[in-house]
Amino acid sequence: MMRTRFEEQLQKLNTEMITMGSMIERAIETAGDLLASRDQEAARVLMQGEAEIDRKEREIETLCLRLILMQQPVARDLRIISAALKMITDMERIADQASDIAEVLTMPVEGVRLPLPEHLQQMAAETAYMVHRAIDAYVARDLALAHEVIAHDDIVDGLFTRVKEELMGLLNSFCSLGLNPDGMQLLDMLMIAKYFERSADHAVNIAEWVEFAVTGSYKGERLS
Repeated sequence: MMRTRFEEQLQKLNTEMITMGSMIERAIETAGDLLASRDQEAARVLMQGEAEIDRKEREIETLCLRLILMQQPVARDLRIISAALKMITDMERIADQASDIAEVLTMPVEGVRLPLPEHLQQMAAETAYMVHRAIDAYVARDLALAHEVIAHDDIVDGLFTRVKEELMGLLNSFCSLGLNPDGMQLLDMLMIAKYFERSADHAVNIAEWVEFAVTGSYKGERLS
């Protein structure tokens, strides 16, 4: 009877993880959409939604601790629970980055708005793809998909480099014309790119904890 109850709670944990995963997927996708739309209402909703994701993180954390205390989990159960505790931290940080992007994009600018770096929108899309696939890997316990997410990080890193180069080129073009660029706008665009790059890193972390939950190995090292 106790084991049946434990299994029910494990299933609830899985459901709650999927729910939180869906929430952060929407957050990072909305952050990418805001690059073009600058939709003030969508940005406000995104920033307000961060508190809901924080609550979900606390609920899952409480559930995980209850599962550990209810019954001595077998090794595989303990891996799933401990991996979930690690993953929700990365999920919450992705939500934080999305909210930060929304905040930057809705700040007023002085003078003419500068064009976004050419590769920033693509970087946003690739980051959202990584987050989506990392959650899919968790849901399906799919090792191959987890490895795909980890490898995909090179693409986002490459785009981050391109965005930095484009910003430097924009700065140089202003200087060559004897003009003073809006340094705050350039800095904001660099920060947005950094937020996407960090979100991709957190997606990698989620994928690595999926691998641990399935195999007991983390970054090539056997932990259980």
